[in-house]
Amino acid sequence: MKAIIMAGGEGSRLRPLTCGRPKPMVPVLNRPIMSHIVELLKEHGFTNIGVTLQYQPEVIKDYFGNGSEFGVNLRYFVEEAPLGTAGSVKNAGGFLDQTFLVISGDALTDLELSKALEFHRKQGAMATLVLTRVECPLEYGVVITNDNGRITQFLEKPGWGEVFSDTVNTGIYVLEPEVLDYFAPGEKFDFSKDLFPLLLREKKPLFGLVLPGYWCDVGNLQQYQEAQYDALAGKTRIKIPGTEVMPQVWVEEGASIESSAKIRGPALIGADCRLGAATRIEPFSILGQGCLVRERASIKRSVLWNNVYVGPGAALRGAVLGSRVQVLAKAGIYEGAVVGDNSIIRENGLLKPDVKLWPHKLVETGATVQRSLIWGSSSPKKIFGLEGISGLINVEITPEFAARIGAAFGSVAGAGARLAVSSDSYAASVMLKEAAKSGMQSVGAQVLDFGPGITPLNRFGVRETGCRGGIHVRISTVSPDKVTMVITNSHGGNISRDQERKIENAMAREDFLRAETGRIKPPEVLTQVADSYLSALCAGLSVVRLQEANFKLLLCYDRVNLENIVGNLCARLGLGLESIGLESDATASRGWRSYPELLPALSRAVVAGGADAGAVLDPNADRLILIDNKGQVIQDELLTALLSLIILKGEEGPVVVPVTAPRAIEALAERYRSRVVRTKTAMQDFLDKVLA
Repeated sequence: MKAIIMAGGEGSRLRPLTCGRPKPMVPVLNRPIMSHIVELLKEHGFTNIGVTLQYQPEVIKDYFGNGSEFGVNLRYFVEEAPLGTAGSVKNAGGFLDQTFLVISGDALTDLELSKALEFHRKQGAMATLVLTRVECPLEYGVVITNDNGRITQFLEKPGWGEVFSDTVNTGIYVLEPEVLDYFAPGEKFDFSKDLFPLLLREKKPLFGLVLPGYWCDVGNLQQYQEAQYDALAGKTRIKIPGTEVMPQVWVEEGASIESSAKIRGPALIGADCRLGAATRIEPFSILGQGCLVRERASIKRSVLWNNVYVGPGAALRGAVLGSRVQVLAKAGIYEGAVVGDNSIIRENGLLKPDVKLWPHKLVETGATVQRSLIWGSSSPKKIFGLEGISGLINVEITPEFAARIGAAFGSVAGAGARLAVSSDSYAASVMLKEAAKSGMQSVGAQVLDFGPGITPLNRFGVRETGCRGGIHVRISTVSPDKVTMVITNSHGGNISRDQERKIENAMAREDFLRAETGRIKPPEVLTQVADSYLSALCAGLSVVRLQEANFKLLLCYDRVNLENIVGNLCARLGLGLESIGLESDATASRGWRSYPELLPALSRAVVAGGADAGAVLDPNADRLILIDNKGQVIQDELLTALLSLIILKGEEGPVVVPVTAPRAIEALAERYRSRVVRTKTAMQDFLDKVLA
């Protein structure tokens, strides 16, 4: 049997959800609406299917192909201009050579279509309209039939004073091919407004059949949510994907759910979703494929499309979120709010009820949005923070983003610039380093890869190899699920705010150099820079004295990232090294803020073990807490004063400290006939003076 799916709808009333897709591709139960229609047609023997297309036709073609994966044969007919419902079907031409069924590709239904075909043939009808009963017929075309099912009257979208029936047109028809002879090819013609009234006036055999079952015209955002809720609640015969792991809770393949997560059905958790500790999924929630819901987040009566990120403590209530939306920590989105694809709601952002956010929009940290946002900011104006570029791995900082940063930096540095890259040893950092490297290569830069290391190694290598700058990627010292990209200048210091703005502008405008094929250069791997760095560190130390003293150091450090550097350095210096407190864990670093928790245990271990000193070294080896042989902690102002004293005793020239350093350093400098240079607290200002 043949059928026609009308799938040319633009879905303007479903915006912003339909800004990037035709209406039949909007998902219900994690599948496009049209896929449910195809399944229904196949179930009732309609396997030879034509599809009329007009708005973004390639999206539907790419998804369904020739229909073989769905067990049907599909042919496509594209309108160059809108032809109306009947005009679009006539556009299918010679395909319609027998009795056929017409159905909308953007309605959700489980009606028994084969019964409509039986009725049509039994009555000898030219056209049969499938009808259904609704509580409120005001938004539909009301159809009146006699006892035999013959249509006697149409009433298009009546007012309450005109309503005399609750049977409405579903947009599903069984037709004979000759009905299309009543108007010309290419003529704009509608079934309900033009063709059926014409057939009624000419007293042609026009019938209507009321079928029991579920039917929902997904015409607006409210109806879209209701259709999802109805399907979850079992009001339809539409199959819910996945496995029912507990009453009314369906989970698709590959999903990972922490034991402390709470799920109350009805709910659907899509394939490859991850639910963190203490998350709460309340009734009538649907999560698409690949969604990540972090710890303590709460979702109620909300629909999430594919690859949505919900941060720690975020709250969603009765919302619809398009694909790849990011809702960061403690943000809130409330009843009736709809967020378009690729939008970002930053930490503590708030979307009030019924707000519509068009695709690619940004809600800044702590901002409250009370009105729909159609135009406006689509990307952060400021990318750089105090330590460089920081963000959630694979959420805010993705390989695509890192590649664009590399291209922007390479473009600002100039054609053919010599640039360096490095990263810590964690897989996420290495991945993003490789992406940044490809971006640099794309603009013609000569890239030197220093391999695994730390930011100080990158700073050293940039100076030693004469690079114009470099990028070092490391796991954040604040949180192990974040990453920081540090961009250095030719001196090894952080780039200036002016250079940051140039990179931000290049990112915003996509203003990248593009090298010709012959000018794309392969990267050079220079892992020997690490050896040179260690040699430079040892050059200023009395190795013999350390070895004679048989110095014993008890060190707390990130072994995953620092073992190669720390181990080799201690071996060169002849230090007896013991480590404490951090087990080797290749998944993530602990973060500098958690390290002070280890100080009491480390102090006791130093005294008990007779060590000469103890130390806590941060994962990037650029921050330190010391412990003397009596267990006394040396940190903050005391540590700054101690380091200043070491510099004053061992080197000529001034000592550089931030403006917040203790005033006692001036007294020390005076004693050693030197001086103090104070800088702003920002790292780039401090390093500019140190490396000048």
